[in-house]
Amino acid sequence: MNPASVSLPRVATPSAAPATWLGRASLAVAIAVLLWMVFGLFAAGQPLVAVGVAAFGGAAVAIYGTARSLAWRYLFPGVAGMLLFVAFPLVYTVQIGFTNYSSANLLEYERARAYLLSQTSVDEAHAFDSTAHRASDGSYRLSLISRETGARFVTGPIGAAPGPLVLQPAESEPGAALSLREVIALRERLMPLKVQSPDGRVLSYAGLREFAPLEPLWTVNADTSLTQTATGAIYRPNRKTGYFETDAGERVSPGFKVSIGFANYSRMLLDADFRGPFVSIFIWTVVFAALTVVFAGALGMTLAVLLNWEALSRRTLYRTLLFLPYAVPGFISILVFKGLFNQNFGEINAILHALFGVKPNWFADPLLAKIMLLIVNTWLGFPYFMILCAGLIKSIPSDLYEASAIAGAKPLDNFFRITAPLILKPLTPLLISAFAFNFNNFVLIALLTEGRPDFLNTKLPAGTTDILVSYTYRIAFTDAGQNFGLAAAISTIIFVLVALMALLQLKATQRAEARS
Repeated sequence: MNPASVSLPRVATPSAAPATWLGRASLAVAIAVLLWMVFGLFAAGQPLVAVGVAAFGGAAVAIYGTARSLAWRYLFPGVAGMLLFVAFPLVYTVQIGFTNYSSANLLEYERARAYLLSQTSVDEAHAFDSTAHRASDGSYRLSLISRETGARFVTGPIGAAPGPLVLQPAESEPGAALSLREVIALRERLMPLKVQSPDGRVLSYAGLREFAPLEPLWTVNADTSLTQTATGAIYRPNRKTGYFETDAGERVSPGFKVSIGFANYSRMLLDADFRGPFVSIFIWTVVFAALTVVFAGALGMTLAVLLNWEALSRRTLYRTLLFLPYAVPGFISILVFKGLFNQNFGEINAILHALFGVKPNWFADPLLAKIMLLIVNTWLGFPYFMILCAGLIKSIPSDLYEASAIAGAKPLDNFFRITAPLILKPLTPLLISAFAFNFNNFVLIALLTEGRPDFLNTKLPAGTTDILVSYTYRIAFTDAGQNFGLAAAISTIIFVLVALMALLQLKATQRAEARS
């Protein structure tokens, strides 16, 4: 018999079966947990969140539970993170921009309606003065005296039976009266109590020493409108404004969130009181970002050229000192400059007063405040461009400068005809990136000027030194109205502008690569 033709029996791997069963069990547990979470979210009234969890969880189970999706096992975390932390906030922000979402219209319709219906007032005419007592058996009872008749009543033990406590006539106190401190400690048990008075009214907790009937301020009508009990006025839900309103236009707060279409966007263009400051802030944002790039880029490039001069001694020391503004955290430098520009105590005004006898008010004058912002931002940004330009200068062939020296060219000719053209081409994408960064430079504005000085006679607070991102922050969080919908609309516009800048940067990078 040929040994090669003999087939050996297959031996099963002992760990294969347990590993298979363990994987199936883990998959079943994951599916069970996912279903429990989805049903729990649906039961809690969060259908959209439940759908999102079901989609992400189902995709994860399908990818990690099958053997044919090995590549997606590595791609799924990144894709899921991008959708969850980038795409979802973006879509949510855009969606808010089409609503009236604000501090006055914070709730959904059902919650705003439920809040109004939960409002009550104390019926002082039928109120009872109450005291809490500890009986001899250790239980707590209430003693109530009617303000209307002066009759004294006592309840049964608190918590002895479900339902309202029934008042019974009493000639004496049911035990030792509790002090105010002890009543406060017992408040958590007193607040949910309901007491039925002899005339059938249900008394509720109205204070540490008071039980009284609570009258609803609103009643529901058959057409979902609400009637104000005190005045009889009928308030109907207005799905366009997001308020319960009367026919005369009187509103009641809180309002509710509704879709208003392009109203926030049209307000930027059609509302003259809003359009004026908005256009000014938009123009200043572009000017601020552009001038920052020009000044910081020019200063950084000039210093890089000077530090590349081989005849200059101690170049390393100068380069290190000039790099320090970039090494120090930005917010510290901004706060230092805020003190330096102080009108009364700042060193800058002290020097100007000693030389020229003037003390400019940098924070009150709009033009001076803008100049101050450009000075500080140029100081913070020039080391970045200096390092970039220094590296690009090193890549320029020295033969070009040698040929220029033979031709008798001067240093300025070398800079404008050799150095600058060869630096600007690869530097263009970085200049666009710096422009986009300064377009949203919120930290500088917030820490140095807070957007002030403000425009006068505006519906919303707006500062002459605000840029779009700081203006949006003020509308969303520091304004008394906290208009989140309008802020989301402005944020959407900012996103579109920055996205266009990113596309421009990509095109510039592709052209630079094609030319090189």
